[in-house]
Amino acid sequence: MLTADQLLAELLIRARALTRTEHVATENCLGRILAADITAHITVPPLDNSAMDGYAVRAADCIVDNSLPVSQRIAAGQVGVALQAGTAARIFTGAPIPADADAVIMQENCIVEGDSIRIKQAVKTGENIRRAGEDINTGDTVLTAGTRMTAAHLGLAASVGSATLNVYRRLKIASFSTGDELVQPGSPLPAGKIYNSNRYTIAGLIATLGCEWIDLGSIPDTLPATLTALKQASELADVVITSGGVSVGEEDHVKAAVAQLGQIDLWKVAMKPGKPLAYGRINEADFIGLPGNPVSAFATFSLFARPFILKRMGAVDILPTIYSLRAASAWSKVGDRREFLRARTQIGADGVLEAQLFPNQSSGVLTSSTWANGFVDLEIGQTIAVGDMIRFIPFNELH
Repeated sequence: MLTADQLLAELLIRARALTRTEHVATENCLGRILAADITAHITVPPLDNSAMDGYAVRAADCIVDNSLPVSQRIAAGQVGVALQAGTAARIFTGAPIPADADAVIMQENCIVEGDSIRIKQAVKTGENIRRAGEDINTGDTVLTAGTRMTAAHLGLAASVGSATLNVYRRLKIASFSTGDELVQPGSPLPAGKIYNSNRYTIAGLIATLGCEWIDLGSIPDTLPATLTALKQASELADVVITSGGVSVGEEDHVKAAVAQLGQIDLWKVAMKPGKPLAYGRINEADFIGLPGNPVSAFATFSLFARPFILKRMGAVDILPTIYSLRAASAWSKVGDRREFLRARTQIGADGVLEAQLFPNQSSGVLTSSTWANGFVDLEIGQTIAVGDMIRFIPFNELH
């Protein structure tokens, strides 16, 4: 069997980044991948400006208990005139500092007396002034190609005047489920059947990546039906993802169908949950076959399919951050596979962040994935005692 790290490395070798790009309005680029660097053509802020509401002054004029007449009023978006010596300018947050002023005194540190202010405390030169270019200078690379755009990235791009962004086109992912036992939610549930939860889990995981999802539904467990679905999916999508049907049972037709239409590798992975995972190619489409157990499908998509898809999308930062937390639970079920245990964080009695394991770690218990907010990553043969430091991967790093 491959180790989890070996599997990930094998997948990433096969991930071909998109090449076609498009220009999209900045506000519509959430989750999209930048195809070109963004370089600033302005400074941010463009002018020295006030960090708060108060009065622009010359620090040398601000002697405690002295009064200064207010000579002008400057709101955000307005440009005042040079400050006369021995006066103050009423100024508001974000407004440009007038020439010859070198500080801003907070309004709370002044007493308004008619058209003058009385100084309550001394002011230092440069106090409460945000300097031009202290955030960004002309020529700075603000964002680099391969960045997956978050809300903060959108704001940063807008701050240098980028109305549109050059991004990679959306990756198209087609998926379907296999299994005659599957029934769609909303239908009666006959004996021996189960509702198709994997379809919804995978759809949600695809949506969080910003890909275009092509849903081909559930496919009967026959070779002709599987061949038809795979051929259609490969013609419509960049990546085809299935759940179930990749083992070697006589009712599992996905592996045979992919091999007939293209090429396939079936990997057994030394991890739990999840053991069989398939990768293949059908024409220009990549194929990933996830295991059928609900938690196994969730885990293998999150840990392997996700970074593969992100690399295909053109992203650079594709792997999750792993944190070190204290264990609030013991685990001594030593096996020969690396384990990704569902756990959630909590604050211990001493105020330290720790991870509590879900009591039932079966690959069929999907409630463990909603109760938890991350995986505890255990190496092969590793046990846990309460208080040990463990590796924790938050779900928000994977979705």
